[in-house]
Formats: sequence, structure tokens, C-alpha cells
Amino acid sequence: MAHQHPSSSDDPAVYFTTLPAIRERCRAVFDIASANRLQYWNVDLSQQDAIVDFCCALIERDYGNKYASIPPHGRMRHFVGDRLTPLLERWQDQGRLEACRKIVDLLVVSVLLDAGAGSQWTYRPKQGTEAERINGIGRSEGLAVASLEMFEQGTFSGKPDDPYRVDALGLSKISTDVISQGLQVNDENCMTGIEGRANVLVRLGQVLLDPENQEYFRNRENVPGQLGLRPGNLIDYLLSHPEAKQMPSATSLPISLPVSALWTIITQGLGGVWPASRTKIDGKAIGDVWPCESLRKRVDSDTAALVPFHKLSQWLCYSLQEAMQSILGWQFEGTEHQTGLPEYRNGGLLVDFGLLTIKPEAVLQSLDKPVPSELPRPLDLPPLPASHSAIVEFRAVTVIMLDRIAEAIRAKLGTKLSLAQVLEAATWKAGREIAKQKRPPVGGPPLAIELDGTIF
Repeated sequence: MAHQHPSSSDDPAVYFTTLPAIRERCRAVFDIASANRLQYWNVDLSQQDAIVDFCCALIERDYGNKYASIPPHGRMRHFVGDRLTPLLERWQDQGRLEACRKIVDLLVVSVLLDAGAGSQWTYRPKQGTEAERINGIGRSEGLAVASLEMFEQGTFSGKPDDPYRVDALGLSKISTDVISQGLQVNDENCMTGIEGRANVLVRLGQVLLDPENQEYFRNRENVPGQLGLRPGNLIDYLLSHPEAKQMPSATSLPISLPVSALWTIITQGLGGVWPASRTKIDGKAIGDVWPCESLRKRVDSDTAALVPFHKLSQWLCYSLQEAMQSILGWQFEGTEHQTGLPEYRNGGLLVDFGLLTIKPEAVLQSLDKPVPSELPRPLDLPPLPASHSAIVEFRAVTVIMLDRIAEAIRAKLGTKLSLAQVLEAATWKAGREIAKQKRPPVGGPPLAIELDGTIF
């Protein structure tokens, strides 16, 4: 039977947390963009071809025509230097299920720490190449390696004899100081949103303890108290999920199940990790969902003007899927409802190629600031929060353009790449590389965005 998704006419608090809602609401904003009627951006869709050519050149450079070798976009890519294989080998005697629980534990905290760190911060790993130890690792890869080394040291574990786990007891020890120390943050190595990151992990511990969530995260072997509550226990919940179907295999592990089952755990079970100050419907916080002014002018209610993105939740969903597929052989159905990630690499690609050009005067007017005769460059505008409609428009157009770019890449290369492969081999990488060309040596985003450690 086909899996039914809520429509916007159903409970809106439920609808705006579903995967299909993301593309549907972003499409409504893109329809305005395609007529070049956005409030804060000029749109030139003729630049799409140049973006596609740039992306295809990167794929050819890095993979040739070996398209099947392109991995999916996921957090596991960022543990540079194949740091996970030795761990999986070390855990072999504990069985594949426990190995996957441990990787899920790691991925959950690593993704929750993975919002943009700013361009100045780097991490010097305790283990790594000489260049890594001397120069440090920045951005997403630096955060990934830092989270891995914290995991290996037992920062998130309540069991001194088993550091390689995340549980409610271990998370109860987390503070801003603990995270600052783990990420090597100091006056000379600044990071944006350090308190936001620490607070997300504190709330993760609280979410695990919440009786309403324990069906997802409790230990099936009756490990007592807070030690028995782990993100990795979602493996056991999914294994016994009513929609899980056994696949032919020599072992009993491989199953297929709808991605919506995993998405429910992420949005319902883990939804409480996000700040309660986010958009609310009927008093309930609904996560990375924001009102769009240009949409509000065309709809009949404030709720109809909301646009969901759930960027970090989707990043976690992609990452957990890969772990379960690679370690357990699981398959997920309904992945076509997942979208590209609306963050500053994928979106910055559109800006750096001129498909999106910000309207400085509109931004300044929205902030009640004077408009000078010589308009400022985008990076000279005040940093904009995720709640600003300029950022909402930017992210919504990014989601739909990623679909369009992916389809054009498939046509140009004559291959059926998944969206996750396109994000990995093309758009995200292209956004980073064009940024370095335009703004060397760091290659930061093309506009100033307020980073609080919980969105991008």
C-alpha cells in the first residue's frame, strides 16, 4: 500500500515536518522567483547552464565516467583519512548491529555539531597527518574529526569502560566549556555558535530521557537507567518497525523500509533538540520552518506563508541512511521525497554564478537602515538571520534549483545519478570551489549570514 503523507489541509503542525512539504512549499516560492518577483533577489535562470557545465567538469575531474563510484552525500565523507574503518574493525566481535549503533551514536552528535563554524576556526587532530596536526582542519571536516576524537575519548559516554557510545548519562556532563575544549575553541581559534552547539547536545540528552521518545531510543536488553538510552538504539526500533520488510539474504539483518520511518524518529524523536524559539504552530515548535514575505502577499494566511527546510535533520537522515546501508545492507524506499540541502554552499553556487543577485536596497530598507547612493556589496550588508525573508527566499530557490541542476546533469552525462550523489560530487563541492575562486584564500559564503550553530 502506498505510504500516505499529510497534506497542507491536514494538521499543519504535522504537515510542515514532513519531507514532501519541503519541496511543495519551496516550489511555491520558486514560482515567484521564476517570474523574477522575489522581494530580495533578482533571478536569472539563464545561468543554470553555466552551473551545470561547472558541475559536470568537477565530476569528470574527480570520477571520470565511473559514476557508480560516486558516494552519497553524507557525514561519513567528512571523517577525512578513512578514520572509521579501524573503528569498525575493532568492533567486529560485538556484531554488526552494535557496530551500527555506535556509528549512529557518532553520526548524531557529529551532525548536531556540524552547523557552519565560520572561516577562522580549525581543529588540530591528535591523530592524523603531519599537515593536519600543524595546519589544522577547518569547516565541516574539522568538525567531523573533532567530534570523532571526542567520541573516542568517551566525551558522550556514561560508561568508563566503553567510550565509543553516546548515552543520556554521558550527555548530562556536556557544557559549553566541555564542547569548547573538545573543539579547541579559544580567543585565537574562534568559532561561531559554540553555545548553540553545546545546548543542542544538552537537549539531546533531555530528548533521550523524555518518556514520549523512549520507544525510539531505549535499550531492548533492559540496560538500566540513562545508560540504556542511546541514539543508536533507533536501529532496534527500525528493525521491529511494522513497515520493515525482510529482504532475501544469507543473514537475518537486511530489511527495506520507508524513509518516512527514519524521518519520524528524526523529526518527532529528536525534534526537541532544536531551539524552542523557532516557528510555532498552536504552541508547538516545528523546527527549521520560516515565514516568507513574498509568499505571504499571495496566500490567505500566515501559516500558508511558511516554508520548511529541516536542513540539519535532512543531513542527519542522509547520513544515517548511508550507515545502515553500508553496515547492515538495509534499503530505504521513498527517498525521492528528500531534497537538496538549503545551505550556503549549494545556495552560494547560485549566487556566485549570478543566478541569484541580492537587492541591497530592499535588504537595507527591511532593516530600517538608510540606503546610500552607492549600494554596498552583498558581503558588506549586515549579517542576516535565518528568519529574514531574504534568507528564506535564498534557501527555497536553492532547493528547487538543486532538482533542476541534478536533472540537467543526468541528461548531460547520460546517467541516473541520485540526488545524494549530485550533492556530493557536484553542487556542494562546486559551491565550495567557486567560493575559493571568488574569495580566496578562505572561500567563505557570498553573503553574510548569522550563524547560531543550529541551522547551517
